[in-house]
Amino acid sequence: MIIGEFCDVFPPETDGVGMVVKSYAEELTKMNQHCYYVAPKAPNCTAVHSFPTFQYLSIGLNGSTYRAGIPQIDISFRKKIKKIDFDILHAHSPFSAGREAMRIAKKRNIPLVGTFHTKYYDDFYKATKSKLISNTCIKYVLEFYNACDEVWAVNHATADVLREYGFKKEIRVMPNGTNLWHPTEEAIKAVSEKYNISEEEHLFLFVGQQNWKKNIRNILHAVQIYATENQNFKMIFAGKGPDEEEIKELAKELGLRKKVIFTGHITDRNLLMSLYARADLLVFPSPYDNAPMVVREAAAAGTPSILLKDSCSAEGITHGYNGFLCENTPKSIADCIVDALPYAKQVGEKARETIPLPWNVVVQNALSRYRELVGK
Repeated sequence: MIIGEFCDVFPPETDGVGMVVKSYAEELTKMNQHCYYVAPKAPNCTAVHSFPTFQYLSIGLNGSTYRAGIPQIDISFRKKIKKIDFDILHAHSPFSAGREAMRIAKKRNIPLVGTFHTKYYDDFYKATKSKLISNTCIKYVLEFYNACDEVWAVNHATADVLREYGFKKEIRVMPNGTNLWHPTEEAIKAVSEKYNISEEEHLFLFVGQQNWKKNIRNILHAVQIYATENQNFKMIFAGKGPDEEEIKELAKELGLRKKVIFTGHITDRNLLMSLYARADLLVFPSPYDNAPMVVREAAAAGTPSILLKDSCSAEGITHGYNGFLCENTPKSIADCIVDALPYAKQVGEKARETIPLPWNVVVQNALSRYRELVGK
């Protein structure tokens, strides 16, 4: 089959959705399918991938790591992609990538799958502070998903979010994958040395965008509470984002300069997975995320996560069995860290057993569904 995977981010500037699309493209290529990763041009991108790519013109968005794609004016891109005889298209965003996939699918009369990953209303409202504008933008999102031949969501809670937006058609749950990872003792030791963490110190980890919507303010206040009675630890924030400088400033104001480490965006996969493995806990009480890849990645390395009770992220997590759940307050997060530490290793092993689903299984299921849709 010839498959187009459309996304609004491209390596190395990937977020969780970008990592999903990259994994789809890699696995489909291993399965001897012809898969193209289609996305806006990423600046300074020189990486070579195992799969072919199409990138179209884009412009930077002020204050954001994302770029706005403008494929409609990229004549070179249009000429090149016109030559590819796609069987099916799969869009992971309702914006420039999704709209371009929708245009091509409609023109060629081929199936279009759309995966819903993100709580877009939250993003719109943060940017505009207007319910009217945010709801208007959601109508734009719904217009895209209503045009798809089939809509997927990464878990049941995420599907419920899309239904809350007003989507009425059927939604198929297609989870994301994560391959198990076993970093060597040498790699884990190297992480401790790199970030100056002693063998006796506990390590708490956050991986993701440095963005207030991820509940980082409450995490920092929880760390401050924890530090009043416990000094034998470090807290690492891995990632970059629009609120990075403000977050660093708050850490200083809370007196956490010696306890909190900011690594920036980590592109070295082995380093990141070794960091997961070195951590005692992934602290990720985000009310925004739906089915975060970081929780699966941590579990793949044997590290349990602290998540918000009743959040989309917490689907499939049983408190004290394969993860830990807290309320959305700094004190509850701090208390959860204290309560979780004695059981972190055994809960981490259960997380490794129950949470990761290998990417080859996920993508094989997707490929089977692609074939059914093309057959129709």
